[in-house]
Amino acid sequence: MSLLRHALARGLSSGPTFNPVCEGVLGALTSAVGAENVTTSESARNLHGTDESFHPTRAPEAVVTPHTTEQVSAVMRICNENRIPVVPFGTGTGFEGGVGAMYGGISLALHKMTDIVEVNSSDFDATVRAGVTRHQLNDWIKEEGLQFPIDPGAGASVCGMCATSASGTNAVRYGTMRENVLNMEVVLADGRVIHTAGKGSRAKKTSCGYNLTNLFVGSEGTLGVITQATVRLYGVPEATAAAISSFPTIASAVETVVQVLQCGIPVARMEFLNPDMISACNSYSNLDLKVAPTLFFEFIGSPSGVEEQAQLAEELCTYNEGDNFTWATAQEDRTRLWKARHNCWYAVKAGYPGLHAYSTDVVVPVSRLPEIVEYCHELAGGMGVPAPIVGHVGDGNFHCFLLSDQNDTEEVARIKDFSGRLAERAQDLGGSCTGEHGIGLGKQALMERELGPHGIDTMATIKRSLDPNLILNPGKVLNMRHLC
Repeated sequence: MSLLRHALARGLSSGPTFNPVCEGVLGALTSAVGAENVTTSESARNLHGTDESFHPTRAPEAVVTPHTTEQVSAVMRICNENRIPVVPFGTGTGFEGGVGAMYGGISLALHKMTDIVEVNSSDFDATVRAGVTRHQLNDWIKEEGLQFPIDPGAGASVCGMCATSASGTNAVRYGTMRENVLNMEVVLADGRVIHTAGKGSRAKKTSCGYNLTNLFVGSEGTLGVITQATVRLYGVPEATAAAISSFPTIASAVETVVQVLQCGIPVARMEFLNPDMISACNSYSNLDLKVAPTLFFEFIGSPSGVEEQAQLAEELCTYNEGDNFTWATAQEDRTRLWKARHNCWYAVKAGYPGLHAYSTDVVVPVSRLPEIVEYCHELAGGMGVPAPIVGHVGDGNFHCFLLSDQNDTEEVARIKDFSGRLAERAQDLGGSCTGEHGIGLGKQALMERELGPHGIDTMATIKRSLDPNLILNPGKVLNMRHLC
């Protein structure tokens, strides 16, 4: 960060006072974590100031890579004493600019903390360090017949998923991270270390004091650095089947979703893709799916139970004029189908070379889903923008991928207007502007509209109490004007 930028930051009477990462601070950080774990190279800084979001890169002044909680604690003490901003970095798969260093400072890269501390098969839980990804955890436990099913589709770290309250395709069956985190180790801004449910606790429920665990789940690195998490595990189902059906209209497809849930069919996943998204998936994943509004299903349970679920779902699809209902139990067929679904983001980007993608993240009560999806489709048509849609519609959450030329200011403004109008409609229908991506930089005004001034003031009070120098991921979630 330039000295001019620091001077401007310091000169704002209502803004925070941060300092540049000077040689003395770099020396202290090097002593804390080792010279090999501190870098100021341009490539490393740019990498750690970038995620999958629409927002431009905001590179930190240095990247620090601790290997232990003790090192994280030491780094936080140094940065707090010197008023250096700290931006935690997991795997960089977020969608809301959460890793950008808006005020300079350091990126705290946690990917080297890769210990799977313990797996308790009989109690269905595991404890992992900050750098362990969901893929690594599942590879470790699969031979014990266990799974960690929270599936945002990216190679996210488990603790990063805690920080954003991630969910994904399985949320309709297993819930989100909020329901699946039992305990966390968190390093506070001044270096103190806490365990949100008590050190060593793995209890499935507690009413002991304030719910500190869910305070930090979804805090996006603004209240503390999550260095360890204890999460729920589940048994791998005896049988699994995937199914797909296409529909004549978006309304008929989404109405089927509502009816499947109303009938109590225990689907594990239920995803909606509009024709634009199907076309992109066909091209990217070498598929030959009918280009039409489409539902993907996954059923789990006993072989007979899975068959019964699939038959019931087929009846509802047929009732709503769905056709080409096919289902498969073979692992390779299911993997191919769901891999195509998980690659939607990359399929869209590949299908529109040169354009930048932005993902909306609204969620509504399931009964309002047909209305909001239709509104999204009509809004896109009226604004003349490409708008592939994919959704975890079993819990009312869906994403519209908006494409634009970042150099075209009018087009970027149109995309932002689209996103804002869609989010406000979702809020007006009793929903939220974000189901799983978080607030970061892009949804702060929408959060204010959703939570109201007293809700924002309460959040600001918590932030100032835990981080009085405002060094933890400043500028994210809460706008600085609420804190200074």
